[in-house]
Amino acid sequence: MKRIGMLTSGGDCQALNAAMRGVVKTLVGSKEQVEIYGFLDGYKGLIYSRFQMLTGKDFSGILTKGGTILGTSRTPFKTIQDPDENGLNKVEAMKQNYYKLQLDCLVILGGNGTHKTANLLRKEGLNVVTLPKTIDNDLWGTDMTFGFQSAVDIATDAIDCIHTTAASHGRVFIVEVMGHKVGWLTLNAGMAGGADIILIPEIPYDIDKVIDKIEERDKRGSRFTIIAVAEGAISKEDARLSKKEYKKKLEKNPYPSVSYEVAAAIQKKTGREVRVTVPGHTQRGGSPCPYDRVFASRLGSEAGKLILEDQYGFMVGYVNREVVRVPLEEVAGKLKSIDPDASIVKEAKLLGISFGN
Repeated sequence: MKRIGMLTSGGDCQALNAAMRGVVKTLVGSKEQVEIYGFLDGYKGLIYSRFQMLTGKDFSGILTKGGTILGTSRTPFKTIQDPDENGLNKVEAMKQNYYKLQLDCLVILGGNGTHKTANLLRKEGLNVVTLPKTIDNDLWGTDMTFGFQSAVDIATDAIDCIHTTAASHGRVFIVEVMGHKVGWLTLNAGMAGGADIILIPEIPYDIDKVIDKIEERDKRGSRFTIIAVAEGAISKEDARLSKKEYKKKLEKNPYPSVSYEVAAAIQKKTGREVRVTVPGHTQRGGSPCPYDRVFASRLGSEAGKLILEDQYGFMVGYVNREVVRVPLEEVAGKLKSIDPDASIVKEAKLLGISFGN
């Protein structure tokens, strides 16, 4: 008998259900008897012993369903070892609930913060297998995360829709794409949607260079310019500030996000009409695209195989088009950001895309 705990933590995304389904179908399809305990709302479920007993039937029909049937929440790693408001030791509570249910393994689906906590639990002696979930595609040790391609499709569709109205009115349009620390989503959606300028956290921008690109297009007879801006895009001036100084500046910033700050600067210096569109959480929502359904199912199947082989302490990743097993300690705490000299950036520049630098 295998007793498996399962939880989804952090922000939701498409294909979480598809990945869990892949794990469960692989386990149920084996000769081994399996009990599945689904912890509700991420690590909170494991901390406070909120769970449901699940069977294979609970995972039927969810391949195309977005979100997560277990619910999710954010439990920041930086506070995971702090007592809760009632003085409860959260790490000890998770361990106690793991042993109380006599679990053989925890299957944890999540992004960077989730993997830090998963690695902590591994160090505490729990058997853990993880799956890489995030629309940001910023997890170390894997070329791709599930949810990313679905989010690229949605962000690209938003840029596609902007093209016609931008052309009709001859405006500058900014589309703000999710991504606080890395620009994978913005870069891919921007290229796919034909953005003229792409601003990402890894390449601090010069607003004058952004305006140069707009004016260059004007001289060529282009009526409009589309700019894809990551949430975490940063100017060269702000990039020189310390974290403390930058945080202080943000507290006094009159703009709701960097996109509106860029828009105001362009409008002030050029007199051009600028509009900002923010797809927001639509990028996390809806059904997973076919690629993510297949991809998440493959990763889930490999996670099930790891459990059947009693191989723990791994994240199931994807490297050079192959599903691989990556030691969890190599993943936790590392961010996969875009190298400004990466081939995809150079190719984007050859296509005439400006990064504002």
